[in-house]
Amino acid sequence: MDVFNKFYSSVSNTVSQLSGVLPGNPVTREFEITNHVASAGPGLLWKVYSGYKKSTKQEASIFLLEKRLFEGWSKTDREATLESLKRGIGQLTRLRHPQILVVQHPLEESRESLAFATEPVFASLANILGNNTNLPSPPHLRDYKLFEVEIKYGLMQIGQGLAFLHNDVKLLHRNVCPECIVVNAQGAWKIFGFEFCVANRNTTPGSPPHWPFEEFPSDSHPCSLPNLDFLAPEMALTLSHSPASDLFSLGALSYALFSPGGQTPLRCEGQWSRFARSAAELKRANTVSGIECVPEGLRDCVRMMLSATPELRPDAHQFIKIEYFEDVGVKTLNYLDSLFQWDNLQKSQFYKGLPQVIPKLPHRVCLYRIIPCLVKEFVNASMVPFVLPNVMAIAQNCSREEFEHNILPHLLPVMKIQDPIQILLIFMQRMALLLKLTPASVVRTDVMPMLHRALDSDAQPLQELCLSVLPSFASLIDYAAVKNALIPRLKRLAISTPYVSVRVNCLVCVGRLLEHLDKWLVLDEVLPLLPQIPSREPAVLMGILGIYKLALTHERLGITKEVMATQVLPFLLPLLVENGLSLPQFNALAALIKDMVSRVENEHRAKITQLSSIQQEQSSALQMALATGNPENLVPLPNPQSDLDSMLSELGLEDCMKNFNGTAEVAPKGGTSTFESIINNASSPTSPTSMLTIEDKMRLSKQKSQMQQIQPIDPKPTVSKTEPKRFTSKDMEASLLERNLSEMTRTQNGGKPTQFFPMPTQGMAPFPPPPAMTPPKQPPATNLDSPKGPATVWPMGNLSSANMGFSSVPPNMSLNQSNALKSVPSMGMGNMGFMAGGGPSMHDPLLGNSKPMSMAATTAPTSLGGSPWNVTTPLLPFNPQSPPTSGVKPLSTSDINDLLS
Repeated sequence: MDVFNKFYSSVSNTVSQLSGVLPGNPVTREFEITNHVASAGPGLLWKVYSGYKKSTKQEASIFLLEKRLFEGWSKTDREATLESLKRGIGQLTRLRHPQILVVQHPLEESRESLAFATEPVFASLANILGNNTNLPSPPHLRDYKLFEVEIKYGLMQIGQGLAFLHNDVKLLHRNVCPECIVVNAQGAWKIFGFEFCVANRNTTPGSPPHWPFEEFPSDSHPCSLPNLDFLAPEMALTLSHSPASDLFSLGALSYALFSPGGQTPLRCEGQWSRFARSAAELKRANTVSGIECVPEGLRDCVRMMLSATPELRPDAHQFIKIEYFEDVGVKTLNYLDSLFQWDNLQKSQFYKGLPQVIPKLPHRVCLYRIIPCLVKEFVNASMVPFVLPNVMAIAQNCSREEFEHNILPHLLPVMKIQDPIQILLIFMQRMALLLKLTPASVVRTDVMPMLHRALDSDAQPLQELCLSVLPSFASLIDYAAVKNALIPRLKRLAISTPYVSVRVNCLVCVGRLLEHLDKWLVLDEVLPLLPQIPSREPAVLMGILGIYKLALTHERLGITKEVMATQVLPFLLPLLVENGLSLPQFNALAALIKDMVSRVENEHRAKITQLSSIQQEQSSALQMALATGNPENLVPLPNPQSDLDSMLSELGLEDCMKNFNGTAEVAPKGGTSTFESIINNASSPTSPTSMLTIEDKMRLSKQKSQMQQIQPIDPKPTVSKTEPKRFTSKDMEASLLERNLSEMTRTQNGGKPTQFFPMPTQGMAPFPPPPAMTPPKQPPATNLDSPKGPATVWPMGNLSSANMGFSSVPPNMSLNQSNALKSVPSMGMGNMGFMAGGGPSMHDPLLGNSKPMSMAATTAPTSLGGSPWNVTTPLLPFNPQSPPTSGVKPLSTSDINDLLS
């Protein structure tokens, strides 16, 4: 936040300073101004602002001179200074050279200011040396120091610029000083400040140039004079100048760069009189004190350049050829500046040797001097494989901010180049560095498509490199991109590649990606891929084995027992007999298979055990509820099991055996309750319920006594006069049960049984009286509780099938086959199926019996109205007047159940 506030305040101050100066200047119509970065020119009068062109967003620097700075000056000095400044900018605009500052927009004048635009400027050399006149404390210049290679190459560049001015333009600068040397954004030194330049007046071809001399007024303002500390002494002694005068200034500049505190050989403090005295002293001594501060390789040349005799000074070409500049760093920077003159073969040779030079150069030089020259070659695709390794070598020492600002914007177009293939190969080799410095958003938008192109290529080394680096940044990839773009490519490559090494690397890549995938993506996409891989080489099998093992043991993944049992194990088991496996490989495969089998066994056993315990708990809870609840819900104890039954029970076949041998206790399908069955079964000495304890018998006896107190229900239903009585299922069932119990009670007490089958009075024929004939021989129904012995079951009568409401059956249908009558819809009394012993049931909706009822029945042909008919006639309890026949067989438990129903 503090940094933001400082930046905001700086921008606010800049805007407030320019608000009253630039609005009337035409430069503001085309350029946007941001920060105040430097000051330059004579007396550092020019303020330098960073900015950009509004139309093209191209970076630029805006030089601004506020006229209010001349307040208090004499009119002559003010007009002379303004005139010289305008003349110097005009001369600068006409010059074009790599060592001359480039003007992007010519000088514009308004009432308040002068302004023009140039290439981006870092600072003037005076600012770098510590002179911050007309400049607030700039943060980018704090603790800024020039490296020796920068000074070497900077002096060489100024020498090249002076050679251009002297030999080609025939122009004398006459003010070579730190204020007129500008360092651009790439670190190159550029000549500026042509306010006091003198052009050649001798235009005759072949004649020597002539530069007329104009004496400077001694009482002029210091800003209207050249920097006297760097001025040649002959300009005060002999009132003459020559190209050697600029070489003296260059020598004084070299002296100031190496001397402590930027001291100069002549210390004039802006006074012409002191300059004249210093020049005379220099002529007498013919040497400069303190020259030992200059490096040895440059010292002799600087001593000659600072000579009071112009003829002893070297010219610009001689200066740039001295041994001091025979440095590998200087040569490298010089070659980079002249690359546009070379062909591709020469460039490729230079770029091949550049990686050995880059570590010897300061990082700032590499970043701001070498990178701008290298990225210019990115437009030539054939040269990119030679340039890109050098760019990545420099990026290795960059911070994230430096990389994003100076290198990454130039790399993004290169990532889209597919030919030559070496470009993608270099990116794959340096992918770790690229991922380290590249923002995650750029990785998703630019790096991932490059990797997809690498996977889709046919180059084996490129595919292997891509597979090796993919897992390193899997966490930066979106889940959708992994599922829809990356995994399908890996699957296709693993199946279709002809190279075993690529297939193995693909499997290894998938295995390393597993931790970044979710369980269901692995089960749905990855595991089904493995059986589809066509080759069975040991390396491929071990890759498959590794994926299975990782998926099985990873805490976030896991393989379900169903998948292992149905998909994985059937695929892995045949691999055990592959002939190419070594003993360790076979052991690893066998161990994995055993582990999977064990997991399937344990998990499924645990599941079955849990289900069995749940079923047992439910059964126990049901037994307890039946034993402690309604006595009608009691169930009999099961029969003891034989050894065969125990074995079949362990195999889960007890239900099938019960249905097969009839030993299972089947709940009666009639209306007889379970409680009544227990009471009846308890009378039999062979019944399992005879094993009841004394407490159970006492409880059953009490319940039986309570049921004997039930009063019989009137068998005659009440019928409405306007509407026939409709019997509900609940009422009819209760009526039948209570009447059966009442009949049992009366029989036990010696009373006469009555016919208890209630019939509706409308819609059905009445029951006829029993025929006066001997009762048919039926299996007698014996009530064991009755003191008078068995009771005979007599037919209800002979009625037609239509009147009775029963479905007719063929004459030859057996009792068991009549059970099919349950499913036949009918009107009247409903559908009835009968079987002796109470097996089949009677379903009678009309009588209110919605549940099956077990009844004794007989099928007998009879005649009604002269026509024979067949009907399954229900039997009702009847007590004849004749005494019971001797020798009657006692009824079984099933017969008792049928009787009670």
